[in-house]
Amino acid sequence: MKLMGFNFSKINVEKFSDNLNELKINTNIDISDINEVKPGSFKTKEILLGIKFNYTINYEPNFAKIEFSGNVLVSLDPKIAKNILKEWEDKKIPDDFKTHLFNLIMRKSSIKALEFEEDMNLPYHIPLPVLKNPENN
Repeated sequence: MKLMGFNFSKINVEKFSDNLNELKINTNIDISDINEVKPGSFKTKEILLGIKFNYTINYEPNFAKIEFSGNVLVSLDPKIAKNILKEWEDKKIPDDFKTHLFNLIMRKSSIKALEFEEDMNLPYHIPLPVLKNPENN
C-alpha cells in the first residue's frame, strides 16, 4: 500500500467541562466509504482507492470531544484492491489492509490531536515519553 494523499475535511474540538473526575478517553475510527479513483493525468498499473474516514476522541463523561473527518488516497496492487472493493460491498475491510489503514489514520490524526489538546488544555489521549531521574528509582 502506497500513500498517495491524506487530507482533513473537518476538524472539530470542543471542551464541555473542567471536571476531570473519573475521566475516560476513548478513540474510534469509522470508515464511511471506499471507492476506486480513476487516475487523472498520470498512468499507473496499480489501482487507486479513495477512503473516507471519521476519527473521534471522546473524553467521558461529557468532558471534551475531538473529531476529524478526512480522505485517504492509496495505491494498491490490482488484485488486492479488487478484493478490498469486493469486501467493502458488505461494509467489511480485510484485516491486513484495515490494520495498515487504521495505523495511518491514527498516526496522522494523533499528531494534530496532540496540538489541539495542548491548545485546549486537555489531557493527552496517548502517553508521551517521560524522562526519569535514575537516582529516584
